[in-house]
Amino acid sequence: MFRQRTLKSVVRTTGIGLHSGRRVELTLRPAAANTGIVFHRVDLPQVVDLPARADQVGDTRMASVLQQGDVRVSTVEHLMSACAGLGIDNLHVDLTAEEVPIMDGSANTFIYLLQSAGIEEQNAPKRFLRMRRKVEVSEGEGAERKWARLEPYDGFALSFSIDFQHPAIAATAARAEIDFAHDSYIREVARARTFGFVNDVEALRAAGLARGGSFDNVIVLDEYRVLNQDGLRYADEFVKHKILDAIGDLYLIGQPIIGRYVAHKSGHALNNRLARAVLAEVDAWETVTFDSPAEAPAGVRLEWGLA
Repeated sequence: MFRQRTLKSVVRTTGIGLHSGRRVELTLRPAAANTGIVFHRVDLPQVVDLPARADQVGDTRMASVLQQGDVRVSTVEHLMSACAGLGIDNLHVDLTAEEVPIMDGSANTFIYLLQSAGIEEQNAPKRFLRMRRKVEVSEGEGAERKWARLEPYDGFALSFSIDFQHPAIAATAARAEIDFAHDSYIREVARARTFGFVNDVEALRAAGLARGGSFDNVIVLDEYRVLNQDGLRYADEFVKHKILDAIGDLYLIGQPIIGRYVAHKSGHALNNRLARAVLAEVDAWETVTFDSPAEAPAGVRLEWGLA
């Protein structure tokens, strides 16, 4: 049986929220089979549980935000991406504030935390969502058009293209492809950091965003160049981070995907629309399990970064 996975032990860390700027304590705990990933606001008079599901996303401005009424958990995408990358199906995430800590702006710290806690298999089959036909969403027209789709593929692969009209970004690759049949999540994706523009900071902070951003957790660009002294981690780090985000946003579907994601200029809002559209079009996919990992496609059999 290809089994579900959770953590062996509890692990904790402390950081700040990228958008709120608030200090937050994060605790990752094992969860029973078939629980899924559930965020818990433990700082409130009564603990509020927010399942990591696409239909629970209430805001997509610069992050994916889970919401129930007035209770929010913001910026879940990097932790969700790390969980997808390590094949974590079931997890409790306790938070003492409204936002997952940004750490270094990538998924790398979350990979370290999850691996430090240890990963164990559970006595339940791992359920995959296998695409049977293409589902696509888009917005805008002509050169401004953005789109994203999921289509049938025997494995899990992503192709992403960007167009930011910025000299420092244009000097890097505008397109990247990742196929987990032969690419490692940890080596090729996890270290890609979020990025932002100096010119946008004032407007973002006026909107209550980016209050915790710094050179320690964001690639910062002025009108012409990258301002971080250490430069880029990947030659194509900008588009790689968009892939990292997409993996996290798609994992809110609630199951690992057997299919191919292709997108142009997509972001959290469009990714969430795609996830919801897929779930709504029930004839476009099927849930499958495998009697053993060897029967699964190579792109999911390699355990994303553990091979």
